[in-house]
Amino acid sequence: MLTRIDHIGIACFDLDKTVEFYRATYGFEVYHSEVNEEQGVREAMLRINGTSDGGASYLQLLEPTREDSAVGKWLAKNGEGVHHIAFGTEDVDGDAADIREKGVRVLYDEPRTGSMGSRITFLHPKDCHGVLTELVTSAAEH
Repeated sequence: MLTRIDHIGIACFDLDKTVEFYRATYGFEVYHSEVNEEQGVREAMLRINGTSDGGASYLQLLEPTREDSAVGKWLAKNGEGVHHIAFGTEDVDGDAADIREKGVRVLYDEPRTGSMGSRITFLHPKDCHGVLTELVTSAAEH
């Protein structure tokens, strides 16, 4: 069962400049940052609030580390902006299987490692009314 909006992913050309905008404008601070070589991104997670299920909601700022990454290709086509929405779940495997049975394409056969050690998969945007959708089980939950 999906429990919360885990994060909204925002693609950007300059991570440091974008982090500074969110810090100066809204007071959001970086909770976690990392480079995900597999996905070809440098990212910063800005924690917005905690949730009743022990999780949190974040803004995930994504800067591609290479042009051929999914985020790099997306930026080249669309420019900066909202890249995806992620829903938190206690069971990414089970929820992905349930959603697949409903006819929605799940992009990974097996969940992959995401930010902060989470387990993630994505749903095809053409099956989700144009929205790239991510399912996330936080590291603390698995």
